[in-house]
Amino acid sequence: MIRPIKAIVKRNLIKLARDKMRLFFTLFMTGMLLFIFSFVTKSMVSGLAHPMNYLISGIIIMTVFQTALNNSMNILEDIANGFMKEILVAPITRWQIAIGHVLSSAIVSVLQGIIIVVIGLFIGLNVDILHGIMMISLMCLVGLTFSSLGLYLASIAKDSTNFQLIIAIVSFPLTFLSGAYIPTMAIPKILIPIVYLNPLTYTTSAFRFIALHLEYMSPMELVKSGVAFNINGFIITPLMSAFLVVAMGVTFFTLCVNRFSNADFSRIKIYKRAHR
Repeated sequence: MIRPIKAIVKRNLIKLARDKMRLFFTLFMTGMLLFIFSFVTKSMVSGLAHPMNYLISGIIIMTVFQTALNNSMNILEDIANGFMKEILVAPITRWQIAIGHVLSSAIVSVLQGIIIVVIGLFIGLNVDILHGIMMISLMCLVGLTFSSLGLYLASIAKDSTNFQLIIAIVSFPLTFLSGAYIPTMAIPKILIPIVYLNPLTYTTSAFRFIALHLEYMSPMELVKSGVAFNINGFIITPLMSAFLVVAMGVTFFTLCVNRFSNADFSRIKIYKRAHR
């Protein structure tokens, strides 16, 4: 039962390891985001001694989120090159295929997140063994959660163009209304209800709480720093945020496996550029 899953994970990891451009693009975008949003963070975040660490922690978890979501495009590539037809007739169930793709996407997203953590160490991010383990554990959870969401979206997309559009529609507003790049304290009040409904808000909150070692802060201090949220007197703490991420992970994973098991891949269209 496990061997087919391991085979799919190994195959996808080898495939992604050969894509050096993707790694370069991730590092380049990280540098650009650090440069652009550092000015906003320094001016908007109050009460924290190291605003750049506040920013880098948000970039780390957003890297994991976006990588996990975008790696689901691999399933459409497998359909385009005929690999999916071959694997569907093999003695392997669809749920094993789904789990293999989710795990491989999650592993790649966590590895890229760890690379950003290493970069953060050179600009002042402080990570001890305990907090490092907790950070990686949460990154694994986020990777699994949004790899499942990405595979679910890929399964319902009728063509590759629709999938890319869906990913853009989902990721762009959620990312910038999560507090990862722009602190929630700086977001216009009219958008705050969307911030509270955004699942990435709680993902960012839980990760930032761990990465910045904010255990010493009181709930109200966490609210002022944008790591906890006061909704009509009810404070959502980072621990509650972590439980919300777990609930999202279970939900997205269940939806993903069920949808993938019943998907009709013959109806998915892949558009390729014409070669001259």
